[in-house]
Amino acid sequence: MVNFVLIAVCIIAGMVFKATKSIHPDAHKGINTWILYLALPAVSFKYLPKVKWTTEMLFPIAATFLISVFCFFFMMFYSKSRGYSRRSRSTLELASGYSNTSFIGFPLISAFYGEGLLSIAIICDQTMFFALSTLGIIAAVKGGSKSGKISAIFIVKRLVTFPPLIGCISALVLSQFIDFTVAEPFFDKLAATVSPLALFSVGLQLKFNGWKKLIPQMSMSMLYKLILAPAIVLGMALLLGIKGNVAKITVFEAAMPTLVTSSIIAEQFRLNTKLTNLIIGVSIIVGFITSAFWYEITELLF
Repeated sequence: MVNFVLIAVCIIAGMVFKATKSIHPDAHKGINTWILYLALPAVSFKYLPKVKWTTEMLFPIAATFLISVFCFFFMMFYSKSRGYSRRSRSTLELASGYSNTSFIGFPLISAFYGEGLLSIAIICDQTMFFALSTLGIIAAVKGGSKSGKISAIFIVKRLVTFPPLIGCISALVLSQFIDFTVAEPFFDKLAATVSPLALFSVGLQLKFNGWKKLIPQMSMSMLYKLILAPAIVLGMALLLGIKGNVAKITVFEAAMPTLVTSSIIAEQFRLNTKLTNLIIGVSIIVGFITSAFWYEITELLF
């Protein structure tokens, strides 16, 4: 409940500031720069050094990438059937293939399953973050291109210069040689700014004019994100015989609404931010309801 209130406050605050014209029209770009270059890398340094890597953690890692890959094909067929542009297709991929595994996921896991299982959720979150920083950026780069055709060298260049990915890899490598315990309070404070500022940025960019025309795209995105994605992971768990808490948390995290950071990347690569922001706002509300359904399913089957 507290998170839902915070979400509403941050988004509404952004909308109010925009409506009163008391803030620069491009203010969201400065906010997004802070998140990309400082806050998101801090998230990696906050969580990755604490992760205990075991063989059973391969399932949430594989499942997270599987969701993104399936999303690619799902949105490809859907976009072609509707005659959408590459830009619209990339926007849908970005808004549908990546879950809000921390800001929404962590509190809901604590509420439904208990804080003891957050260690598994952290694996899902960081893997999702890595998938977004690689597969998500590839989709965004292609969607932001006028021709839709980008050379492999250009994609690699955008990947290796993407700050969150640099932070993620740096945290993985440096944590093997350096103890970051002393810097934890600093990383905590930076990481804590991600969701509130990202939601405020969403509010600044949120536009409701013409939203009815976007209902088909919004509906298809949420169908995949809130229903099909967790169903795919559930089927994968049953097929491979994965049981217990690892299966429960992985399925539940896959059922989380659209990742707020998707809006920042959509804006960075000139995709359809209006559609992305609407999907984020609506999926968070609907996701609070559908998450209860997936909790009951996981409890029944695992």
